[in-house]
Amino acid sequence: MEKIHILSRCGKEWSKMKEQTAKFFFGPDNHLPPLGIVSLEGATELSDKIEAHLARWAQQAGRKAETFRIPCSCPRFSSGDGKGIIESTVRGYDLFFIVDVGNYSCTYKLYGKENCMSPDDHFQDLKRLIQAVSGKAHRINVIMPLLYGGRQHRRNYRESLDCAFALQELQNMGVQNLITFDAHDPRVQNAVPLMGFDNLMPSYQVLKCLFKNFKTLSTDRDSFMVISPDEGALSRNMFYASVLGVDLGMFYKRRDYSRVVDGRNPIVAHEYLGSDVAGKDMFITDDIIASGESMLDLAYNLRQRKARRVFAFATYAIFTNGLETFDKAYQDGIIDGVFGTNLTYRTEELKQREWFYEVDVSKYIAYFIAALHHDMSAGALIDPHEKIKALLEKRREEQSKQKGAQLSF
Repeated sequence: MEKIHILSRCGKEWSKMKEQTAKFFFGPDNHLPPLGIVSLEGATELSDKIEAHLARWAQQAGRKAETFRIPCSCPRFSSGDGKGIIESTVRGYDLFFIVDVGNYSCTYKLYGKENCMSPDDHFQDLKRLIQAVSGKAHRINVIMPLLYGGRQHRRNYRESLDCAFALQELQNMGVQNLITFDAHDPRVQNAVPLMGFDNLMPSYQVLKCLFKNFKTLSTDRDSFMVISPDEGALSRNMFYASVLGVDLGMFYKRRDYSRVVDGRNPIVAHEYLGSDVAGKDMFITDDIIASGESMLDLAYNLRQRKARRVFAFATYAIFTNGLETFDKAYQDGIIDGVFGTNLTYRTEELKQREWFYEVDVSKYIAYFIAALHHDMSAGALIDPHEKIKALLEKRREEQSKQKGAQLSF
């Protein structure tokens, strides 16, 4: 009961919980299976940050834990066949596999030619390493922020159901928990009712990053609006509008159903539904920016409607068509900032862009790993409402002090 009580505290007691984190999670009274982090190729940067938080808490609790990392590799033969190797003992370990299926910077050689790893390659390596620990580990958990096959979550006519089938494969291999972020359609978890499936949202983290970089941004109803880019993103944008107490607008995609281009009916136009946006700052959120064409179309549309500033956030900002169109939109004053997490691969060129702001989610994942490792309730971590409420209260107090100082001056 004490474990559940401590993690479920929120709001004003959150800072107190953070002070107790190290001793509680890694104190000498905790008799738990050893914790192991298995980082696949492509997820090293994120895994390093997650492990740094866990190692710091362990050291603060007086535990000698230099690393939780379990070394692994997935070498390939010259013919392209591969194998998974776990390079240290894992018997009795509570293992957390971290994989980024979207990291196309990883390569392998096939018949002497260099090939970029696709999501299929990353997923196959994950299965190889899970096979390597089967029958030895105490528990197998998978952290897959970008859900494999997530965009192919439903069937139209004679199509595959990649995501559902992949989840069933993991369940059949003995995976007990899968943690993902902002799944394209979280209902895909219905395919694995006997496996733990947590779909986390970095809502608190992105708002904290937004307020940190735009300190004068006002979020009152007369100055700020949340915009849903389509009906599929409505629920996540309704959450932002509700916790911020502002109006919600949305676009719907008018399609040409007489044609099929690249497997889809092409978008003819984006139609706006909602209140007047003139003179207000816009906040558009979606799960992914792929080509970015739709996001820019919305930004241009909102500017034509006299919106003051436009901010965009996507959990996965991958920019498959390059950065030039966003560079131009920023230079033309169409878009004022794009926020994206560090949950998947970002190019160095993107990180250096003036208009891009990176949202670090590593500490959030570290808390979640610690909670699962202790079999604790993670409700307070999944629902960030109280943390956002505390963030808004703190921000209002700071803005009031600044206004008071300006008046006294």
